[in-house]
Amino acid sequence: MRNEIIDLKTDVSASPLFSPDFAPVPRAARSWGTWNFAAIWIGMAVQIPTYMLASSLIQEGMNWWQAMLTILLGNLIVLIPMILNAHPGTKYGIPLPVLLRSVFGTQGAVLAALLRGLVGCGWFGIQTWIGGEAIYQLLLAVLPGMAQSPYLGDFLGFNAAQASCFLLFWGLNIWVIYRGIDTIKRLESWSAPILLFLGLGLLAWAWQKVGSLGAMLDASTQLHKRETVNFWSIFWPNLTAMVGFWATLSLNIPDFARFAKSQKAQAYGQLLGLPATMVLFSFIGIAVTSATILLFGEPIWDPVLLLGRFTAPVVVVVSMLGLSLATLSTNVAANIVASANDIANIHPRRISFRMGGYLTGLIGILIFPWKLLADPQGYIFTWLIGYSALLGALAGVMICDYFVIRKTQLNLPALFQENGPYRGWNVEAWIALWLSLLPVLPGFLAQIGVLAVGSVPAFWQDLYSYAWFVTFSLAFCIYGVLKPKMREAAKKIY
Repeated sequence: MRNEIIDLKTDVSASPLFSPDFAPVPRAARSWGTWNFAAIWIGMAVQIPTYMLASSLIQEGMNWWQAMLTILLGNLIVLIPMILNAHPGTKYGIPLPVLLRSVFGTQGAVLAALLRGLVGCGWFGIQTWIGGEAIYQLLLAVLPGMAQSPYLGDFLGFNAAQASCFLLFWGLNIWVIYRGIDTIKRLESWSAPILLFLGLGLLAWAWQKVGSLGAMLDASTQLHKRETVNFWSIFWPNLTAMVGFWATLSLNIPDFARFAKSQKAQAYGQLLGLPATMVLFSFIGIAVTSATILLFGEPIWDPVLLLGRFTAPVVVVVSMLGLSLATLSTNVAANIVASANDIANIHPRRISFRMGGYLTGLIGILIFPWKLLADPQGYIFTWLIGYSALLGALAGVMICDYFVIRKTQLNLPALFQENGPYRGWNVEAWIALWLSLLPVLPGFLAQIGVLAVGSVPAFWQDLYSYAWFVTFSLAFCIYGVLKPKMREAAKKIY
């Protein structure tokens, strides 16, 4: 690998766009190797939503191996923009908000970062509620009286004990942010093997109880909600949802790649850590959920409810710690880091990374995440697919700009200059982004109820199922057409 630009040769420390949190990471300070990137993906992938992912696909009508294949394909697809967008982070040592300045302009990058950051805030709230609810449900197994704690009203919809568990887990997330990026690195490195061990332990328990892995997988057919289904009619929307599952990280991966020792470290680490872990943990979810049909006479696809069936205090404590660790490692790395940086980009000199993290935590409460999770159908088709359309458009513009237009060459000091070559708004990037969203807009509006489903032709509703692929491809192509002279203009920047 050639020597790469990592140091600023122009003093920009007085610029309002500069802050110590956003400064390029010197090569000597980069300590993340292949294992660290693999570990961060293991830590993020081993979580409750991943466990339930395949079971939800089977409920739609897939068999177990079709569900596994869909998950594998979705994660291999999203791995491509993940590794590509990590490249500038590793080469220049910069986080996502700084990279966005080269794409959308120094002012436009604020809005672009917030589009990603607000999605992260939503995910933070969802994961924090899941973590708090896991603690509550497991404590009920040994302290059933918690269910009688004062009800806080229909507006909130839960009791004081649930609120306490939610706020306890919320506070733990905020504490990790207070400790900083090194604590996050250690958390992911230590949690990864522990979480895999706990997942395999749950699989071993179910296997031992049922006596046959084949019998467990055969029972998965009882998860179907419908007897017959056209596979391709459910494959494409669910594949899009699988891509959307990590579409957020495919944008803000520079936030971590800036600490990578090399491009090989970030690429190989992600390749080793993401697809395999998602498939393995989803398989554990399918097998164990299917086993519950044979053991309890009904499918229990939520691991929290399953573990709540155990009454041994040791099992409850280990389960609670394991689920909390799984949700914490995912939440901090996948949601808080990105949102904290994106919010800090509003005014880097006044809003630090920590302050951005605290604001993320506040917004995560205010969105009422327990209401987002109340409707599983809305969770997949409105939340996952809906925001995947936006993130696909952002990724398309970013990858086209960096690899096709700029040939991976950035003027590093200019990224911190208000009146430099990246100043203002890159109008072409925004035109490409918004135009790419238009084809999936009718389907989205029908999905959320703004338009009557019958008033939207089937073609546009079907197109919405491909949202990420449509917006990514269109944004990439439209931006490439709108900036034909950008290659020559870019040469004048250096």
